Amino acid sequence: MASTSVSRVVPASPDKVWSLIGGFDTLPDWLPYILESTALEGGRVRRLTNPDGDVIAERLVDFNEAERHYSYAILEAPFPVNGYVSTLRVHAVPGRDDVAEVQWSGRFNADGATEDEVVALFTGIYADGLDALHKTLAA
Repeated sequence: MASTSVSRVVPASPDKVWSLIGGFDTLPDWLPYILESTALEGGRVRRLTNPDGDVIAERLVDFNEAERHYSYAILEAPFPVNGYVSTLRVHAVPGRDDVAEVQWSGRFNADGATEDEVVALFTGIYADGLDALHKTLAA
């Protein structure tokens, strides 16, 4: 199983960051790659649409409000992986209340591509997403 993880320090308190990204259906609020999100099954599944019109369906598999993290599994996507589970987590930065560290990590099996290719794909998606989050919070 392959994995990758990207972290960024962003210019907002952990609570403010979590209020923006902690909702499972809020990706379009901060991630330009996702144009639309539709909550299904009482909010436990999200159906996402990207700029190419591709559908990505994901199921929430773990959520912890107090610790500010959630994990999800891909049910359907145009990505060459299976067994995908990802976690989005917000950490406090010791001694600072004006910034937070956001970590986006995932593990998956390559399926139709090499392990290096899928690690590079998701490392890029996570890095671009956290850069977009930084821009949103800095605005």
